[in-house]
Amino acid sequence: MSATLKLARNDQGEPEIFRSIQGEGRAIGRPRTFVRLSGCNLHCVWCDTAYTWNWNGTPFAHERGVKFDPSAEMVKIDVADAAAQILALPSEGVVITGGEPTLQADALIALIDVLRARAPDLLIEFETNGSIAPSGALCERVDLFMVSPKLAHSGNDASVALNERALSVFAQLPSAYFKFVAKTSTDIETAAAIAKRFGVPAGRVYIMPEGTTPEALDARGPGLIDATLAYGFSYSDRLHIHLFGQKRGV
Repeated sequence: MSATLKLARNDQGEPEIFRSIQGEGRAIGRPRTFVRLSGCNLHCVWCDTAYTWNWNGTPFAHERGVKFDPSAEMVKIDVADAAAQILALPSEGVVITGGEPTLQADALIALIDVLRARAPDLLIEFETNGSIAPSGALCERVDLFMVSPKLAHSGNDASVALNERALSVFAQLPSAYFKFVAKTSTDIETAAAIAKRFGVPAGRVYIMPEGTTPEALDARGPGLIDATLAYGFSYSDRLHIHLFGQKRGV
């Protein structure tokens, strides 16, 4: 029996598999095909994809105060069907995002194997909150991990969000880069302390402003630059927000 994935739905109710440019992090501006998974083990109060986890009847807080019906927002799809949809949108790489993809690691390994069998040179990028340690089988299949540990302003308990074992595994991977969402320069100091604790070189750390509108990003970004430079980190904008706004499937 073939493995299945739980994917988010786009505005048309179809699996959220789409082609766009990468808006954040190491590969910003590059053409990518995105696969958005449903389900997350963290519950960030400012999350811009809360439709992947903030279900009706759950106690999780969110700035927008909106809850979602999982039957309307999540679709199960066979790995072979997902691979066919991905390969129908050719680009140099695939971004596996969420939600939190490591929750479906086994099915994703199966998906990557199908994709690589048909497109051996396809780059595989994996976006994760870094709170769940990846298996060796997953690590050997992924070209780039973008690990985004969640700081206190996300509203998550640090004992869950900053999993020492998981972050240690990611920190030791040459393919892993760390991306911290920041509101203030104090957040960058916290990011620097985490990077130092786990031995992550400054060249593998990105600082990204929190914000889900161009106006919010423009207002917050300049105040983060001095601290970003002081620590030798890289700065990542959210290019897709500037281009498209907060929409699904872009």
